[in-house]
Amino acid sequence: MRWPIVILALLLAALQYPLWLGRGGWLRVWEIEKELQAQREQNLRLEQRNASLDAEVRDLKTGSDAIEERARYSLGLVRPDEIFVQIPREPPRREDAQTPRQ
Repeated sequence: MRWPIVILALLLAALQYPLWLGRGGWLRVWEIEKELQAQREQNLRLEQRNASLDAEVRDLKTGSDAIEERARYSLGLVRPDEIFVQIPREPPRREDAQTPRQ
């Protein structure tokens, strides 16, 4: 009576192997779902970047304000009737490591 139970248990284990560890098993499905989620997150970031770039391109095509802003910021251009004033920033002050203690 003991041998049939052992044989049935082994057959059950043999049938479960492909379900859990086989090529299309649950472990592989979980791995693919994780990869799919990571890909969806990357696609979302790229879609947001593309939307931003698309808006910038439309703005550059239709308006001159964006072109002027880029020329001023990137190239440092000014209009003929303007005066350019540059105010230098002070470098951040460092505290001396050897300050006297009280």
